[in-house]
Amino acid sequence: MVRKGALGHRRVEIGSILSEMGRMVYGSSDARATALAQLKEQEGGDPFRILIGTILSQRTRDENTTKAVANLFARYSTAEELAAADEAEVKVLIRPAGFYNVKAKSIIRVSRQLLEEFNGRVPDNLDDLLKLHSVGRKTANCVLVYGYGIPAIPVDTHVHRISNRLGLVETKGPDETEKELTKKVPRRYWLELNDVFVRFGQTTCRPIGPRCDICTLRGACRYYREVVSPKRGKLDKPKLGGVSRANI
Repeated sequence: MVRKGALGHRRVEIGSILSEMGRMVYGSSDARATALAQLKEQEGGDPFRILIGTILSQRTRDENTTKAVANLFARYSTAEELAAADEAEVKVLIRPAGFYNVKAKSIIRVSRQLLEEFNGRVPDNLDDLLKLHSVGRKTANCVLVYGYGIPAIPVDTHVHRISNRLGLVETKGPDETEKELTKKVPRRYWLELNDVFVRFGQTTCRPIGPRCDICTLRGACRYYREVVSPKRGKLDKPKLGGVSRANI
């Protein structure tokens, strides 16, 4: 459904946005699976593995997260095993994820915390998840969505960037973006939003060099309208005597 916004430009309902993004992403030759989506599929959505995988994914490319997760869980498969793990060995296993010194300490510590405070079970509510070491709102929401199938909106850099570019929100940080999206996006779309937005951010609406030419949402995109289109208009102006009209 398309409607007119206050400024007269096209605004597309979130359901249509997700549908169109999905068509671009899943029908593309360079469609990618996010690390968490892969982990959910491979591990049956095990909340512990989703938790550890999300911690490992922090400031890391998805392909490197996938390697680190595979290495780690081939050796330590439960909270009990990881809580008693040799830290030096864990560092080697998760090295592809980067920041492995800090992350090794974090995943061992959070495993011990699960055993000591939650009987070895990953909490299924936001408040308790936020009590865990190294767990912020994005990680907690990822566990809810990918581990438990509980509606939430994990906001990473992709979701934050795309939401602002499209004009769905005007926010300065991920936490503020999450707050605004939960107000504006119907709950029935929460489970799919992160996965679709992340894939779209990896393949089309990239942080540098967004592929606006192939994006079918550009007619409803604030970033395209306010940033990309004006620049292209100047570049496309015909020249007179070797001088661009933009310079006259």
